[in-house]
Amino acid sequence: MSMTISEKILAKASGKKSVTPGEYIVGKIDLAMIHDLTGPLTLNVLKQIGEDKPFDSNKIVIIFDHQVPANSTITAELHKQLRIYAKKYNIKLHDVGRQGICHQILAEEYVKPGMLIVGADSHTCTLGALGAFATGIGSTDMAAAILTGELWFRVPESIKFELKGELKPGVSAKDVILYIIGMVGADGALYCATEFSGDGIEKMSIDSRLTICNMAVEMGAKTGIINPDEKTMKYCNYYGEVITSDKDAEYY
Repeated sequence: MSMTISEKILAKASGKKSVTPGEYIVGKIDLAMIHDLTGPLTLNVLKQIGEDKPFDSNKIVIIFDHQVPANSTITAELHKQLRIYAKKYNIKLHDVGRQGICHQILAEEYVKPGMLIVGADSHTCTLGALGAFATGIGSTDMAAAILTGELWFRVPESIKFELKGELKPGVSAKDVILYIIGMVGADGALYCATEFSGDGIEKMSIDSRLTICNMAVEMGAKTGIINPDEKTMKYCNYYGEVITSDKDAEYY
């Protein structure tokens, strides 16, 4: 059965040979991320549940991103809570001095093609540029992911955007994706996996591809994703299994 890259990753994560759009699956999470704004909310949900031990500390990352260094005593206290939790379970923490934009840090240090990634931030879809299925989730779902290592997903329909040519001087990837969003609309790709391909994508740098996928959520998409190529493998220092869309895969 022919499948898109998104369908293949979700099939792999759920232990199935194949999946189809609209199907509900339970997928094993390869990487989960919380940051300084959403992390405390997740810890609060864990407290309400009465359990906070992660399924696998090596698959969770905490990144100080939005308010760092702390700009108030309230923020400082929230940072403290995350530090205590990270130390308790030996979770990777990007504290002051190693802080940064969470998606960029994940791209540079953690993401590999074929991963199923969830982040407590709507723009987690950025990481689809590296051939991963990455999506943003809320604090309640994140608490469940941290505790169990699994989440349910509805397999999204895939929409293919084929870009041709190359960027002219003064034109950036951000211009391209904003133009696409303008055509599609804020809900034009609602819960779909937006797959970007074509020689226009092939010629783009990884930074530009990250920019393209970063904005997928702004048209309502579940994720943005790009099939991995040699640029991807080199950037991720990854030379393992490669998951790509079948040539005769069906798109929405």
